[in-house]
Amino acid sequence: MMTKIMQCPKCKYKVDSKDIHSKEGECPSCGVIYEKYFAYLQRQQASNVKSYAVTKKAALNDNKAIRTKALGEFIKRSFLHLPEQTDSLSYWSRMIGFALFALWGLKFMLQGIDSDALMGSFMHNVNLPFHEAGHIFFIPFGRFMTILGGSLFQVLLPFGLMLGFVFYQKEIFGAAIMLWWTGQSLIDISPYIDDAIQRNLPLIGGMGESAHDWGNLLRMTDMLQHTHTIANIFFVFGCLLILASYAWGFYYFSRMRYKIR
Repeated sequence: MMTKIMQCPKCKYKVDSKDIHSKEGECPSCGVIYEKYFAYLQRQQASNVKSYAVTKKAALNDNKAIRTKALGEFIKRSFLHLPEQTDSLSYWSRMIGFALFALWGLKFMLQGIDSDALMGSFMHNVNLPFHEAGHIFFIPFGRFMTILGGSLFQVLLPFGLMLGFVFYQKEIFGAAIMLWWTGQSLIDISPYIDDAIQRNLPLIGGMGESAHDWGNLLRMTDMLQHTHTIANIFFVFGCLLILASYAWGFYYFSRMRYKIR
């Protein structure tokens, strides 16, 4: 049974004793049927909630589209930035240099995880000082990070230089070379990981098996059984980064040929 209404929800007329003969559930002043009017208000409220939800969803979609567009513009502005012009000597000397890096990278990719080839390469001698420096830099972070720091810094250094070329120098040619180096560093680490069980590789300073970085790291993380898989992941990812550097370089040279003055 509906509670007796003492004030009309529509016209705000206050029901008093003189309205004793009016119909129950109906306003004596405006004639609105309270039950129908309340049902109408509920439908309006539901409609407003639905409309708000639709509007909010549309706004979120618009914001997502704006963020996506902004991200695309950021990538284009940063990672695909090209200078206004170049001279022919700079263009062709860079192309020759990049072609040599491309062939060199192809050699690293095709020889696979070959410890003799990789450890005897010129790039291994370039990477080695940064590898050893990484152990020192990460000493404050504990034993695990000190051991990992060698391989980590070996990869982070060229990657950081790549970001420097992109965001500070606005030079994607140099960034492509640094990406190549990052990929090569990952390939350079792969035979070290692959040797974690046998520990046959000679270590710097003639240190023994107990100083083997990846032998210790994988033992500490109980992942020695995955040695070959992890080594292959590093190798494949390194190859992918080198291939990505090729694509980046191709973009640079294909666009800059129209800007030779």
